Amino acid sequence: MSTSAQRAALEALNSARPLVARLGSSRSSEDVAADLIEAWTAVETGLRSLIGGSALSGQMLIRELRQRHFLQLEQANALAEFHAARERAARTDYHPTDSDINAARDAFLKLEAGLMGAPPAASSFAPPSTFAPGGSFAPVGSSSPTAPRGTTVPMTSVPAPTTSIPGGAATAVPIQGTQRRGWLRPVLVVIALLAVGGIAWYALAGRSSSAAYDQGVVAYREGRREAAAGAFIKATKDSPNDPMPHVYLARMAREAGRLQTAQEEAVKAVSLGPTNATALRELASVSFAQQNYDGARRFYLRAVQADTTDRLAMGYLGCSLVRLGRVAEGTKFIQRAGSGSWSSCAPAPGAVPGAPVTIPQAGQQYPPGYQPAPVSP
Repeated sequence: MSTSAQRAALEALNSARPLVARLGSSRSSEDVAADLIEAWTAVETGLRSLIGGSALSGQMLIRELRQRHFLQLEQANALAEFHAARERAARTDYHPTDSDINAARDAFLKLEAGLMGAPPAASSFAPPSTFAPGGSFAPVGSSSPTAPRGTTVPMTSVPAPTTSIPGGAATAVPIQGTQRRGWLRPVLVVIALLAVGGIAWYALAGRSSSAAYDQGVVAYREGRREAAAGAFIKATKDSPNDPMPHVYLARMAREAGRLQTAQEEAVKAVSLGPTNATALRELASVSFAQQNYDGARRFYLRAVQADTTDRLAMGYLGCSLVRLGRVAEGTKFIQRAGSGSWSSCAPAPGAVPGAPVTIPQAGQQYPPGYQPAPVSP
């Protein structure tokens, strides 16, 4: 990351600071929503400046920064939750909650702390710091002023190993091959041991995560919801980059009517798997249950693009379009999806084009007949 990009990002964050600071004050929900939207806009401007300007926004921008290693996983997740809060605040019928405010503060603090602690010579965003429990930022105490070793430090910023002749001029003398062999062998042994240990850990962790996830799926299908929830929560800890446990946690919360929790879990799933069709479909179904039909339309469309054989996502994409008044367009998707629970959204034969459509209201908080994922996605 260049110094100018880092400075521009900090300047953008400074403009968001007063907005984030007053989120907790006693004001109307409209004012809080406006501050959330404006604060995210400023933070998004700072994120774009990290890559020299970009047309990307929202989740796609966060994903790009994460892929370039400009953001740590905790920072990316916090920013994804902040963006989700901003999306909810944009709805006229939504009243921001304390969790929305906390999401904005958490993302702001983590991003600012990272920018303040990032070494100027680093080409990606990886501050020499750690996060204390509870999300607070705690710098790592170190007597060495250099950046910690890691994949985010460019090799060009590390000086070549040299040695000097005592008492002589400051002329660098290359280390001879006979001298290099003395330390090269133990280093190679250590690297080999670490590689073997890493492979073993990965295999064990993969089996543990797969077992917990499979146990959760079985418990869910058998109706043992508490056991399923416990297994899926364990799976999220065993494999924090897997979106599927969050998909099931979102669906279970949605079925129980806890739409706020469902939204949070679905957003986490999509942030971990931006092209995962099942995660995209679940987030769309949560938006559908919240009567946010434009949001449902966008994520059902992304789910269909990720999996063109997903008839359920295609059918409810049509339902979302019909609810938005785009009846002709929605009917085409419903017909392409074939017969299913979404068929009730289609206008009756012989209806006048453009006339209001009366759609039966489902008794559940989710599209009837919806299935979130196969056992082995």
